[in-house]
Amino acid sequence: MLEIERRVCGCDYGGTSWATRHEVEEIAGLLELAPGRRLLDIGAGTGWPALYWARTTGCDTVLADIPLAALRIAAKRVVADAVSGACWTVAAEGASLPFVGDSFDSVSHSDVLCCLEAKFETLCECRRVIRASGRMIFTVIFPASSLSSADFELAVQFGPPFVVTAVDYPTMLQESGWTITQHRDLTAEYATAVHRLLREEELHAEALSKLYGNADFSETLARRRMTAQVVQKQLLRRELFGATPAPVST
Repeated sequence: MLEIERRVCGCDYGGTSWATRHEVEEIAGLLELAPGRRLLDIGAGTGWPALYWARTTGCDTVLADIPLAALRIAAKRVVADAVSGACWTVAAEGASLPFVGDSFDSVSHSDVLCCLEAKFETLCECRRVIRASGRMIFTVIFPASSLSSADFELAVQFGPPFVVTAVDYPTMLQESGWTITQHRDLTAEYATAVHRLLREEELHAEALSKLYGNADFSETLARRRMTAQVVQKQLLRRELFGATPAPVST
């Protein structure tokens, strides 16, 4: 699995987002990560990309997520990588962060909001805990606009679990207290990564069937093929947003 991850995303952290190494290296610059700056990564899982940033930029890092097993793996990786900056793992939901306001210079989350029901609440919490001069960068997957009902159903069925939004992300960011500074379409890169992962899974079908069981892997592969088709048709989009805290009106 780690070898497949290396070939698809250029990393071996056991990550679950579609962030490639090229992408996260660019995001590190957008977040202005450096020694002494404190980063909060929401939905951090086993540490990709937050621990990569900690190792390559020297920033201090807080990894927040719910699955304790993933956080324990991340904690072991901190030791193995001899990360120079301070690093903490915290079991917490994005919509209810256990931090005081103005705690972080940077906030990130990679393909997390499309897996959460509480999207708006999470953005509000990110706004609360970031410093006035801070930056947030995140990627997210969502259905394309103006789809037919049949295409919309396909996008929902083969996208992340909470891919549908009540309002679009620019509106959601504005209403939660953010000013958009970056907005980029990553759909083509997303399609490339999905097809690359599908190809690797097909090449390693025998080993993966032994790992997951024939029935479960067959189901996973069938779903991956449909997701690849849906993304290729651009029924699903993946975009990057960057934002800074909007001034508080008095």
